[in-house]
Amino acid sequence: MSYTAFLILILIVAIALILIVMVQNPKGGGLSSSFGGGAQSLGGVQNTNNFLDRTTWTLAIAMFALILLANFAIPRDGENNFKLDNTLEGVETSAPVEDTTPLTTNDSI
Repeated sequence: MSYTAFLILILIVAIALILIVMVQNPKGGGLSSSFGGGAQSLGGVQNTNNFLDRTTWTLAIAMFALILLANFAIPRDGENNFKLDNTLEGVETSAPVEDTTPLTTNDSI
C-alpha cells in the first residue's frame, strides 16, 4: 500500500473520529438524550451510547495503527530521500553586493 493511500485513510479516520466525538455529550447524554430525554427504558438508547463508545475506541485504534503503518510506507530510495536538496541543486546563491563607494564629508547619511 502506498504512502498516499495511508494518508488518505488517516484523514478519513480522523474526520470520522472528530464527528463521532462531537456527537457525544461529555456528561453521558450525547445522542441518546435526544431520543429518550434521559429515559433508559428504551432499548435503543443504551445501545446508542455503547455504539458511540465502541466506535470511538475503534477509530482511535485504527488511526494509531494507520499512523504506525504509514511510517513503514514512506519511500526511502536513497536518491529521492532528500527532494528539497535535489530541487535546490541548480539554484545559484550569491552574496549581496556591498556599496564600496567612499563617503565624502558632503554626503549626508
